Amino acid sequence: MTDRLTDASFAQLFHEARTHNAWQDRDVTDDVLRELVSLVLLGPTSANCSPARFVFVKSREAKEQLKPFLSEGNREKTMQAPVCAILGNDQEFYEHLPKLFPHTDAKSWFAGKPEKIAETAFRNGSLQGGYLIMAARALGLDCGPMSGFDPAGVDATFFAGTTVKSNFLCNLGYGDRTALLPRSPRFDFDQVARIL
Repeated sequence: MTDRLTDASFAQLFHEARTHNAWQDRDVTDDVLRELVSLVLLGPTSANCSPARFVFVKSREAKEQLKPFLSEGNREKTMQAPVCAILGNDQEFYEHLPKLFPHTDAKSWFAGKPEKIAETAFRNGSLQGGYLIMAARALGLDCGPMSGFDPAGVDATFFAGTTVKSNFLCNLGYGDRTALLPRSPRFDFDQVARIL
């Protein structure tokens, strides 16, 4: 039986969690990043396809390589962030299905079907990106997910020689709460949902 989380846990994951654009000068250790990925990989994906691939841009040199591909509004906050995660989707994720989903020939569902591959990689890689945000918050990190970058440049620099295509970026670290704006409005239930 699974118990409901505590109010403090809901606060950390949802109610008090915010998208951060300013960061404390605190390191995110490699061990924390390894733990983060181990948690992300536990989240469900269709046929356990797990297409997401991660590059954690942490060093000054790596950030300088990323900088030209960021939109103007994303440059300063990314250079200040302890880590910028590049989340990509492996377009040949199905090659790993004999290991990841061994009880049937799931590879044959995708081989030679480029539209199905792209759709599945994007859907499930994005799902894993959501897991990354929630797992990071559970580990005490703050997140700043973003679009606003040149995917072709990022792919050529960080995924060269692979079948991975970038999906989105997410700054990670310990946010500076004094720089937060008020939370933007959210929809009411009836505006976005129905119970049938």
